[in-house]
Amino acid sequence: MTAFKPPCVLSHLSLLEVQARSRRSRPQQQSRVTELKAKVEALKVQKEQLEAEIQTHQNLQKLRSSLDKQCADEDDVEMEEDSENSELLRLMARHTQLKDLLHAHHLIGGYDVIKTRQGKGVCVSLATAYEGVYLDTYNLEIDLKPAVRISRHNIPPFIPVNSLAKENNMQTHMRAFLDALSQHLNAFAGRKQELKLLKEQHKSVEVMESNVLCSILVLMFTVPKEKTAVLCTLDYIDHSSCLPKRVHLECEDKQLPDSPQWKKNCSLLMETPVHTALTAMRKVGDIV
Repeated sequence: MTAFKPPCVLSHLSLLEVQARSRRSRPQQQSRVTELKAKVEALKVQKEQLEAEIQTHQNLQKLRSSLDKQCADEDDVEMEEDSENSELLRLMARHTQLKDLLHAHHLIGGYDVIKTRQGKGVCVSLATAYEGVYLDTYNLEIDLKPAVRISRHNIPPFIPVNSLAKENNMQTHMRAFLDALSQHLNAFAGRKQELKLLKEQHKSVEVMESNVLCSILVLMFTVPKEKTAVLCTLDYIDHSSCLPKRVHLECEDKQLPDSPQWKKNCSLLMETPVHTALTAMRKVGDIV
């Protein structure tokens, strides 16, 4: 039979049990409180960062407005002149302004466009360049109303402007037309520049023939060992490229054009700008 326990003993045991539970839960409560405090501090830091970003954004907007109006007065942007961040903010504002301009420039295909005739037409400027050097710039005036058509331009007559307009459907694909036209103009400018560099860098190479489009180039080389003259014809069949598609050699030595070295030279002339290819050929002693 189980022994009877007085009520005071039971009460004491219950009290001990409650105290034990309290001691076990106290570390958990403290840990939870610490966790919540850390979260509050993190939220405070995040709030301060957001407030700083909002303030920076507002300052940038003020500076952008000032830059867009081409106003250099610092009072208009309500910033302290001696603020250590003012110069940085100005640079950031200028950077965002340039990014917006670049984006707009990209949307129109990267071409400089000016409205004409009160918005009824546009003037497009097409710049040409070769190896990072800007060359000629051509202008194209296009009527937009009542119909899209080319009104006038200063593009050389041997560039097929009208054919390119039809092939690329200028009415609905203006950018495709401008891209194709720009490619032809840059290829022409590149071939012309390569011919100029050839004459400047290779005095021993005689230019026997060339045309205004620079699509045919006939050169006279001299082979140093035999002192043999080699007539080289470069045919730029693709007028949208700076590289020839065909190279033909003629000389008294009938075996020379079929030799491995000169076959290699022909490949070099079709894969490399002519003045660069001639430099390589001269270095290995194939030409004077």
